[in-house]
Amino acid sequence: MPLATYALPSYNTPMPIQLLSAQLASQIAAGEVVERPSSVVKELVENGIDAGATTINLDVRGGGRQLIQVADDGCGIPTAEIETAFLRHATSKLQTAADLTAIYTLGFRGEALAAIAAVSQVTVVSRIDGEAAGARLLLAGGEITDREMVGAPRGTVIAVENLFYNVPARLKFLKAVNTEKRLIDEFVTRYALAYPQIRFRLTHDNRITFQTSGNGSRQDVLAAIYGPEVARQLLPIAKEGQNDDRVGVSGSVGPPSLHWANRSHIVLFVNGRWVKDNNLTYAVIQAYHTLLPTGRYPLGILFVNLPAEDVDVNVHPAKTEVRFQHGSQVFGAVQRAVRQTLVADSPIRGMTGWQVGQHGESLSPGWGGSLERQAFTRREESAQSGLSLDWSPPDGEWETAVPHSATTNDDQLAAPQPNLGGEKLPIMRVVGQVGAAYIITEGPDGMYLIDQHAAHERILYEQFMAAWARDEVVAQGLMAGTAVHLSPPQATLMEERLETLAAIGFQIEPFGPNAFMVRSIPAILAKLDPAQALMAVVDDLERGDAPLQGKIEDKIILRVCKSAAVKAGQPLSLPEMEAMVRQLEVCHSPHTCPHGRPTLIHLSVAQLARQFGRI
Repeated sequence: MPLATYALPSYNTPMPIQLLSAQLASQIAAGEVVERPSSVVKELVENGIDAGATTINLDVRGGGRQLIQVADDGCGIPTAEIETAFLRHATSKLQTAADLTAIYTLGFRGEALAAIAAVSQVTVVSRIDGEAAGARLLLAGGEITDREMVGAPRGTVIAVENLFYNVPARLKFLKAVNTEKRLIDEFVTRYALAYPQIRFRLTHDNRITFQTSGNGSRQDVLAAIYGPEVARQLLPIAKEGQNDDRVGVSGSVGPPSLHWANRSHIVLFVNGRWVKDNNLTYAVIQAYHTLLPTGRYPLGILFVNLPAEDVDVNVHPAKTEVRFQHGSQVFGAVQRAVRQTLVADSPIRGMTGWQVGQHGESLSPGWGGSLERQAFTRREESAQSGLSLDWSPPDGEWETAVPHSATTNDDQLAAPQPNLGGEKLPIMRVVGQVGAAYIITEGPDGMYLIDQHAAHERILYEQFMAAWARDEVVAQGLMAGTAVHLSPPQATLMEERLETLAAIGFQIEPFGPNAFMVRSIPAILAKLDPAQALMAVVDDLERGDAPLQGKIEDKIILRVCKSAAVKAGQPLSLPEMEAMVRQLEVCHSPHTCPHGRPTLIHLSVAQLARQFGRI
């Protein structure tokens, strides 16, 4: 099929130069500041913080498309200035160009309110101390449509309705409602961490999803976001050794045993402003060098404080990027602070065997890369796992009680290997096991080494997919449900996938704000901790799109089978190995695991002869 061709405008004839209309210019400018609903939330919340608010309530509907209302009890907007507040480049936070060299407020550009009003319908009510009444102003597409005096408490309430109603090109590029909700959740929880003295309440579609007490305790906010078990594990940044007078680092980091599938749990603030900075994120990751498994990332909430004149926040209209005058100095301060905290804690939290956290996160030793340490890890895993294989279940499926370990390299998808002379495997005789990880078999023309984890994962995957296609997935009911606490973004993600999870054996019910009750799990996970099994799935869903992902059901089934599969490092008896080989022989695609890694390699008699110098 030929590629589509598009006619480009011809500029052979000069076109007249003309000024854009004020409305069109405002809509274009708004695109730099207001990218999506979470951008509106960011700007309005930052205005409330700058106004000295002690309470900020957010009401969001339709993922922010229908309504975003932010109410604060800050100083308010004077009645005489409320129209001016919605003009471009109108701000109370800058007076001269010299003020740009030392910004102490979150907002300063004077663009946010004008940009929001240009692409939505806005209602604002505000009153300051000393005024008997407040002002109520209505705007549509940046134009004032009504104004009146009203009774109102001190503070400001801004309701933004029908976002992008007059910019359909921007509206059609918004993500699904739940995706936009997650982005709003992430922003609000971040600023709740930075300002624990402010009482935040977030409501989605008339349901409270997140709130804090405003008592000034960051630990309480961490518990509200990550749950009390995770919050208790976090390590406060060590003050000792921070000898840089110009750069201070505070906050909390997770121990090496607490790790995640992506970098989103590394949150950075500079002088109270949430920022995106790849260098500082890398500094945190580098501080965990050799302490985390490959492809895993730590949890860190870090607050960097330095003189305002040493940081330029006027880099991007969204104000989420900054530039440091002494970037290497800040990088080093962050890396040292995190590393010293981890080193100081290591004698207490020895890094020995595998454990599983209360919420399913894998707690691993994260040894470096030496073969000796890997062997030690396998021995510890074997000793602690209590592996139990049921070799004759009614449906022929395996059940294991192996704790899930996120340190296997299966997360990194390898290219499929070529088949070994046909789809089906030859008949093989089990000889033994090597390294508690590979099954040695003898077959036609040589020897085969079978990766027991990859092979078992392939077996479970084909059995599960066949049962799912027949709508015969077996679920294991729990006599007493297990409660699982999630962060607000994870809870939104979970709500989005409840039906999908139910189809593969997870019966899950909402159980309060950001909490869920697990009533049943897939039968092949029956011997695992239910919270661990669910969190393993959530961990994968947080990764987003991945190569070879296909349907989301396939992705979840892959995770279920990986969690249930026997792990490397588990000694198997001869009958157990024989049962695994027999079940692998009848698989449709026995040569690779579902992630594309080979399940076995073949060493022919001729290859062995060459190695021994017989040829």
